Amino acid sequence: MLRWFVVLAAVAGFLGVAGGAFGAHALKAHLSPERMEIWHTAVLYQLIHAVALLAVGLASGVLPGRALLAGAGIAFIAGIVLFSGSLYALALSGVRILGAITPLGGLAFLVGWLLLALAAWRYGGTR
Repeated sequence: MLRWFVVLAAVAGFLGVAGGAFGAHALKAHLSPERMEIWHTAVLYQLIHAVALLAVGLASGVLPGRALLAGAGIAFIAGIVLFSGSLYALALSGVRILGAITPLGGLAFLVGWLLLALAAWRYGGTR
């Protein structure tokens, strides 16, 4: 579990930085300011949750609450795909209905943070 979450965190971080650069340099001339703001939000949340996923991967090497940590990692991955992915698609396409997917990703992020907190609370003082 540790290896996969760290690898996926690195991939999400890499893609987030690449997406930020792509937006700033290639998309700025082609998207409206509103759609650029949507793109920026997608990048920001992806990068924040790449770091959160890295924390889950590293915590799984020291905390015994592996099931809770696995759930948090899966929730963060789902959140990146659903939240940031739907915002990227919305920014590029302008299809507003894609915004209906975004709250599901936000919910996944919230679940991930709650599971991470629960794992830390339950198992953080055992070593």
